[in-house]
Amino acid sequence: MNRLLLTGLILLVFPIFAIGTSSASASPQVPAISQAEVKFENDFRRLWFDHVLWTSNYITSATTADAEDQEQVLARLLKNQEDIGNAIKPVYGEKAGNKLTELLKEHIVLAGKIVDAAKNGDEASVDQLNKEWYENADEIAAFLSGANPNLKNEELKNLLHRHLELVANDLSASLNKDWDARITSIDEGVTHITLFADTISEAVVKQFPDKFK
Repeated sequence: MNRLLLTGLILLVFPIFAIGTSSASASPQVPAISQAEVKFENDFRRLWFDHVLWTSNYITSATTADAEDQEQVLARLLKNQEDIGNAIKPVYGEKAGNKLTELLKEHIVLAGKIVDAAKNGDEASVDQLNKEWYENADEIAAFLSGANPNLKNEELKNLLHRHLELVANDLSASLNKDWDARITSIDEGVTHITLFADTISEAVVKQFPDKFK
């Protein structure tokens, strides 16, 4: 082939490859995350981590014969429900925050009754209280999904039901003195509640982007 012709072909072909390679390797644009968003999501995650932590601590106190801190631990656990309600007030208002606290306190009160009934071997009461506990979880899911179109009621119900299962596993393991199983249930509870917290906080940021710039 004529050398000049070959050189011309090379000059024509290589720029095409260069352009194609450049566009193919270009990184997609990732939206920047604001400090306000990071703080809200981290704070919200911490609140729900405390929810699992103090629930587990309450189970320890309530199922230990000589424990003297049950009243204090319960007070701290109930305060956590107020903290979670307060966390949503800046976006949903005072009334909504108080409603969430009310529902979460009911969740804790029912859990406490289940602990007492299970400790006393009252299976009939445990069954009835479990029914009320799950109904309360469904109310929480309905409240949250009703406030935010980015949250799906069925998904929240499933997440909350799993949370209840893990708390029940924690209680059962404690009553049976199966400490390895208890450690597993607490670890799983922390992992799961992180997913739950992130699901809500991400939906809130998506619903109110101007508040997190």
